[in-house]
Amino acid sequence: MAEIIQRDGTWTFDGDTLRLVPGHDKNVGLLRKTLGELEVPVQALAGISFEHGKKQGRLRLRLREGSDPLTHVTGGKLADSADPYQLTVESDRYGVAEYFVDEVRNAHLLEQVPTDPCTAYLLAGPPVPISVSAGDGTASFDGERVRLEWKWNTEEAKAAAGTRTLALDDIESVEWQPSAGLENGYLRFKVRNSSTKAPPKYDPNAIELWGFKKDPLMSLIAAAVQARLPHPASEPATADQPKALAAASAPPADDHDALLRRLRELGELYQAGILTDDEFTMAKQAVLRRM
Repeated sequence: MAEIIQRDGTWTFDGDTLRLVPGHDKNVGLLRKTLGELEVPVQALAGISFEHGKKQGRLRLRLREGSDPLTHVTGGKLADSADPYQLTVESDRYGVAEYFVDEVRNAHLLEQVPTDPCTAYLLAGPPVPISVSAGDGTASFDGERVRLEWKWNTEEAKAAAGTRTLALDDIESVEWQPSAGLENGYLRFKVRNSSTKAPPKYDPNAIELWGFKKDPLMSLIAAAVQARLPHPASEPATADQPKALAAASAPPADDHDALLRRLRELGELYQAGILTDDEFTMAKQAVLRRM
């Protein structure tokens, strides 16, 4: 098992799953604290890196496209302090961070994780029920319905429509956009038979965001809904199909013959010059530990 403990959080890897626990440091963003512990299967990883700095470094996870509903809805637009897939590392723990990266990379290599996009989510998304108040309203989601309630400062034309309740079956898509410069952000739901080109300020299916502290939390609402919508890469499916696809993507159990084949493959990669001496040695040791 590999583990790195920092004020920013604790990351643990058991060979199959990364457990990301946010810290209590003041620099840890509200989104990370609210989201809490995350479990990331190695099958969801596209890669891991460690960036050195003079005083602090940073561990970063890259997830496979389509593996995580939160990554899908945020699209790289979260600030570093809010990104749950980053960890600030103090300079006296650089060696631990590098060891952690090696362990994850070895497992990633051994599992032969595909590089193509996922056709089903491998992460569950934020737990429900969830409720967030920000911008001009409050959004709540219980797993089946989205409820939008308006604040006193909501534009009158939108507030006049009253509280909105959207059934999950009626939602075609959800979009979260943070504020940028002079442009306000929003959480918007596209609803069947209720299309509108109105800006979020006037759209009764959208909450306008003004760039305040709680705005990123609206992305958790978006991710929780997205996790229960048809996967973007899949055809319309039955309720049981996403579970079946996820099971099909899961790594197989350890098998002695399979591990022996993997050793032969590593030897061939080494002989072909694809693996360096160090990479071959670490990967071989990782296989032997699992036999």
